[in-house]
Amino acid sequence: MNVTPADVQPLLTSDNLGDRLKGVNLLRELDPAIAFTLIQPLVKDSNERVRYAAVSQLDTLGKQDPETTLVLLRDRLQNDPESDVKAAAADVIGGLQLIQAYDDLKQLYYQTSDWLLQLSIVATLGELGEPKAVELLEDALKSENGLVRVAAVSASGELGNVEGVTFLVQLVKDEDWQVRYRLVQALVKLGGEKTQQALKILAEDSMDLVAQEAKKHLS
Repeated sequence: MNVTPADVQPLLTSDNLGDRLKGVNLLRELDPAIAFTLIQPLVKDSNERVRYAAVSQLDTLGKQDPETTLVLLRDRLQNDPESDVKAAAADVIGGLQLIQAYDDLKQLYYQTSDWLLQLSIVATLGELGEPKAVELLEDALKSENGLVRVAAVSASGELGNVEGVTFLVQLVKDEDWQVRYRLVQALVKLGGEKTQQALKILAEDSMDLVAQEAKKHLS
């Protein structure tokens, strides 16, 4: 059975939460241009589960109109009461490489005390492709939360800004072996003489997984 806009529209406007969630899911089966138009009101739905589902789906549908999508995602970053929805918006911004929203992500990172939201922001910076994000990533490496720091290392490698090598090499003796392991992978992506010097140190790491990973990439 082919799903049509006429099938989905009543679900999206229903007072029943289950119907609206079903409607958002069925949008995947419609033409993307039509689905993008229908999903926009759901981004501001009264229920956080619907908003989360709608925002998350913008990762694909947002390509229909990046400018409108940017407006929708910025609004959720700034105004949504739920951290999960804000995190979803951050993920989509990175996935769509909407670099115009970098300052919004940076502001939210410093405003929130929710480490899961901070983690989402840091993790998406690698995909975002904004070179100046290296400054925020450097600061995120000082986080007291280990997962945020691991994400910052990985994102620094994905970002590809060689300026990141300068602060990354300072982590060769970091107390968290997971940070050191991700450090090897990030440095390899960035390359350079400082990277080779750091890999020599990491090749002697007390954690075998770290040492073996470093040895694989020594020139």
